Amino acid sequence: MDDLSTSIPVGIHLTTHTVQDGQSSDYALDVEGQIVQIGETIYLRYQEPDSEDEDGNVPVTIKFLPNGDVTLTRNGTNRLRMHFSAGKRIRATYRTPYGLIPVETVTPQLRVGFHQRPFGGSASIDYLLYVGEQLLGNYEIRLQFTV
Repeated sequence: MDDLSTSIPVGIHLTTHTVQDGQSSDYALDVEGQIVQIGETIYLRYQEPDSEDEDGNVPVTIKFLPNGDVTLTRNGTNRLRMHFSAGKRIRATYRTPYGLIPVETVTPQLRVGFHQRPFGGSASIDYLLYVGEQLLGNYEIRLQFTV
């Protein structure tokens, strides 16, 4: 891998497909971000436009862990931190102005890959989001990035 010990610019293409209460929606985002490697962990950071957040943008960090797991953190008015691990159910926190909501992710599919010259990668994350035993929705994240 090229030297990623300092933050370098990266182009990001992200799509999500969501099914909640029988209704599906799609979202696409093309944005510039930053990528950095600290130890064996790779961090991808970008600003997601959000008209509901007072700043207009929500900082997002996607962390690629050495064991293949991925965490996603959104730090807006509502703070969400989710951990994805293939085949596992993992607790997450969703902090709102009204308090903490305990949620859980179940990740039936998680694929991450990186390539060299130019350095880039992709992630495919399919997950279910639960509050207790209630399924909130099915989500598919498709992410591609290249320096």
